[in-house]
Amino acid sequence: MRHPSGRAPRARRSASLVATAAALLALTTACGQEKGDQSPNGQNVGNEAPAKGDGYGAGDGYGADSGAADDGAGAKAKPAGQLAVWDSKKLGKVVTDSAGFTLYRFDKDTAQPPKSNCDAACLKLWPAAPAEGAKAAPGVDGSLLGEVTGVDGTKQLTIDGWPMYRYAKDTKPGDAKGQGVGGVWHAAAPDGKKAAPAVAGTAPTESAPDGAAPADPAGLSTRKDPKLGEIVVDKNGMTVYRFTKDSAWPIKSNCVGACAEKWPAVAPVDKADTKGIDKKGYMTYDRPDGGKQQTIDCWPLYTFAGDKKPGDTNGQGVGGTWYAASPDGKAVGAPR
Repeated sequence: MRHPSGRAPRARRSASLVATAAALLALTTACGQEKGDQSPNGQNVGNEAPAKGDGYGAGDGYGADSGAADDGAGAKAKPAGQLAVWDSKKLGKVVTDSAGFTLYRFDKDTAQPPKSNCDAACLKLWPAAPAEGAKAAPGVDGSLLGEVTGVDGTKQLTIDGWPMYRYAKDTKPGDAKGQGVGGVWHAAAPDGKKAAPAVAGTAPTESAPDGAAPADPAGLSTRKDPKLGEIVVDKNGMTVYRFTKDSAWPIKSNCVGACAEKWPAVAPVDKADTKGIDKKGYMTYDRPDGGKQQTIDCWPLYTFAGDKKPGDTNGQGVGGTWYAASPDGKAVGAPR
């Protein structure tokens, strides 16, 4: 007589294993698998450390190298004073303190209600801008200024609810080395929004029908480059890149620390806010430095600090590892 618990439990276990394997295969198939780009050890996302000696340094979770200097001019808790506006060709209108140092906002903070999530270790690299004595930049509504109690108990300046910070590596007025660090730090506009340049070829003052505001460009779209063909651009018209040292399965960015300063991660963009982009493997990735990054075909996306205006492709081919991204996530022009 066959034992009642014999074959059936084994059959159920086999079915479960088959289902799990099928789900894993389906997800793997959904992601890009270009030859030579895979992670060599198949670890889970975020477990693989960058190779030693790669010149990038290990991230510390806040988008700066461990041991970064915290005694620069930007690190001192001087009063923000009379705020000013710096009109940057690359970043657009940027708010600065009275000494001309760029003020930043942190994606992990909230504005409604105002809350700083930059802890003590974070504040060594991103000192809070004190609220005391701060005055709105000329032409900016003073009611946008406020304050919030930071994690260290100090009163921190807010603009439209967003806590403001300086960056320890900004050592002189006009520096904006914190822009895009870790994909979560951004120079602040005078109204508290993320600073962004006007898109070339647009007329901001032009009225749409019935007085409606002109439509914003898609968060990610494409343009026809005369040399590279169809490539991806962000909402500011800046070229989007792929890094051949990354992997798509598991999704893994190997650009951290100093690398992430030169190659800022593209922040998540809703699928509905895209035009001409392949939706296969279109998902976000939790970076090892704590930020979130958009992917196409599961490949992490970046912009390049060396691109100064929309249409620039100065990052193409850099180091033999950086290439403009195609609408389906391939690295345009990369050797096979």
